[in-house]
Amino acid sequence: MASPKIRCGVAGVGSLGQHHARIYAALPGAVLAGIYETSDTRAAEICAKFNCARFATLDELGAACDAVSVVVPTDRHAAVALPLLAKKCHVLIEKPLCASLAEAEQVLAAAQAHGCLVQVGHIEHFNPVMAFLEKNADEPRYITAERLAPYQTRGTEVGVVLDLMIHDIGIVLALVKSPIAKIDSVGVTVLSKSEDIANARIQFQNGCVANLSASRMSTKKAREIRIFQGNAYLSLDFMNQAGHLVKKSDIIAYGLKMKIGLVKAGDLSAIPVKQIPIEKGEPLALELAHFVESVAKAKQPKVGGRLGLSALEVAIAITEQIRNADQNR
Repeated sequence: MASPKIRCGVAGVGSLGQHHARIYAALPGAVLAGIYETSDTRAAEICAKFNCARFATLDELGAACDAVSVVVPTDRHAAVALPLLAKKCHVLIEKPLCASLAEAEQVLAAAQAHGCLVQVGHIEHFNPVMAFLEKNADEPRYITAERLAPYQTRGTEVGVVLDLMIHDIGIVLALVKSPIAKIDSVGVTVLSKSEDIANARIQFQNGCVANLSASRMSTKKAREIRIFQGNAYLSLDFMNQAGHLVKKSDIIAYGLKMKIGLVKAGDLSAIPVKQIPIEKGEPLALELAHFVESVAKAKQPKVGGRLGLSALEVAIAITEQIRNADQNR
């Protein structure tokens, strides 16, 4: 006998929420029960497109669903998630978890009180690139990450650190697995009320250093990471799901070949730069499939509330450091 499908909903079906609705409607283990949306026009469009119901209140949505994606502006995450949790509804909250640590703690406390799962939408953890990193970045010593995007008004209720850099903060925390010793950061406000460009240098207690840069004032999009460790150099592109690596063992072999005259001195083209065979996939679809499976099997998700809270703590520390520097000028 087949297991019953997980009844899923979406709170907020804007530019990103519409894709949550699309994927839930197509997932084998799920059924799109309905949406909560304040715009009548948008709600009608999504309901017609995916043949689902529109609920007038969050209480109604929570009562009709087993699991709901919270895809509203960051400063409304807690206000939307709490009524859903009160209805014993599992939630996937888009990153960052909340706009403040106090709200995040409130959400996690409510989830525990009502026996609900919280997954945080750190989507890059479901990018096939991350799967490769988790297997091969075993002892990072130096990491550089760059995340660039053109300016748009969506997401500017928070600064670029909470909007974009938090992706790379979550990635680095998952890979380094060491307490933070020191953070040095700088940010510049250009068009919005908070920083639009930021850089953070994070030193970990195990000696690893991560240099993270984020900008929403770029003419191009980029989501790249480079990792240097004792046995290899890895360069990966999250956006195009591609990358390459150079292994120390291959460099040693190159040196031996040069020594015995098999390659000319300085011929760097002889160093094997291996293209990484990444099986491409839609990260959001993989993320939501994992969420539905976690709910169905009552297991903690890969990116749970605690990991989301850790990334938020670092992001807020960086944001406050930037804000304090601005005030002291």
